[in-house]
Amino acid sequence: MTDQSELERLTARRVTLIYRLDLIAKGATLTYDDGTPVDMASEKARLEEEVTRLDRKIFALQPSAGQA
Repeated sequence: MTDQSELERLTARRVTLIYRLDLIAKGATLTYDDGTPVDMASEKARLEEEVTRLDRKIFALQPSAGQA
């Protein structure tokens, strides 16, 4: 996979996670297949950590990152 396609994939994933965080902020709740509610505070923290991780990977893949 080229760096450009990897960058596009990671950026799209980040957008999805930000959208999910927005839904959580608006009061969305999730349940597992068996009906058990998901701990939304934990889910929010997990998504925020993932966005932070993606930000680092995206930054590293950007052409200007290697020139700093």
